[in-house]
Amino acid sequence: MTRACLLAMLLALGLMPAARAATEADYKAAFAAAEAAAKEAAGMRNQWTVTVSALAAAKKAADGGDFDRATAAAKEAEALAKASIFQATSEKEAWKAMEIR
Repeated sequence: MTRACLLAMLLALGLMPAARAATEADYKAAFAAAEAAAKEAAGMRNQWTVTVSALAAAKKAADGGDFDRATAAAKEAEALAKASIFQATSEKEAWKAMEIR
């Protein structure tokens, strides 16, 4: 039996452990990581507006006590910030390849 088949069977039988709910501590850790990455992106002058929106959504969800949604939004914000950092660093030299010679 393949691994995927076994996993599907366990899911169907409900034998997989349930995902645990995010706590306030989970949210705070995720938000701190996202905020640090966003500040780094801002320092590179390449902070995306969607990152700011995701951070705001995380804070709003946390203020409402929905730490699952808040943690997910904070993790999304961190991923977006890291993507903007990657973009800034990769394009720092890539423009030279586009230069007309």
